[in-house]
Amino acid sequence: MRIFDSHFHIIDPRFPLVPNHGFLPESFTVSDYRKHTNWLSVTAGAVVSGSFQAFDQTYLLDALTTLGKNYVGVTQLPVYTRDEEILALDKAGVRAVRFNVRRGGSEELSRIKEIGAKVFDLAGWHVELYIDAKEIDEFLEGVLLSLPKVSVDHLGLSKEGFPTILRLAEKGVRIKATGFGRTNLEISDSLLEIAKRNPDSLLFGTDLPSTRSPSPFSKEDLDIVLDTFDGELLQKILYSNALEFYGLSVKI
Repeated sequence: MRIFDSHFHIIDPRFPLVPNHGFLPESFTVSDYRKHTNWLSVTAGAVVSGSFQAFDQTYLLDALTTLGKNYVGVTQLPVYTRDEEILALDKAGVRAVRFNVRRGGSEELSRIKEIGAKVFDLAGWHVELYIDAKEIDEFLEGVLLSLPKVSVDHLGLSKEGFPTILRLAEKGVRIKATGFGRTNLEISDSLLEIAKRNPDSLLFGTDLPSTRSPSPFSKEDLDIVLDTFDGELLQKILYSNALEFYGLSVKI
């Protein structure tokens, strides 16, 4: 059983960290990540920039170099980022730009269409969104569906926003099966509903180190997925959906 960890953070104090509402996370290096996942069959994954990393790229480039070719990056970029920098990040393994509406640290949401189109045209990148789905109004939903490739973190976080998540999934948006402890959803039923709408949508991830989560990632989270799905669909959710979405050719 191979796993593509579609969402985890590396927090390395050797590189710049920015307090987020007065909060600075504890260190969680590549070495720490490997120790925390040595019981899993993780063969590939995506390192995601957090609010506390803002527009710093140095930590991400170092993490991708250390993790190797089976890992990609999700960064945060200001609107004024030069084409040359985006192409250099792409060469280093970055594959997406993140808008962190929930915590901040990223570019303004009003720039999502502009930046999303730019990075896709230049490098084929997609947009990732950390937002409570209840905040996705009709206008923003239309904007998201106008972009070539989009994912939403942590199942959209809320019961109130779940109907929106189902509509987005049905229309091709990828939904990260991550951060279960951050949501107020009934996880198994929610996963089944999303998979019913679009079997290619769900992307499993650990969300390690689960910074500020009321309930950090544990074996029980993976067990929910294993108990809910089996066969080809299970393998899609754990591995191949993310592999295709991030455009990664894994070297075992």
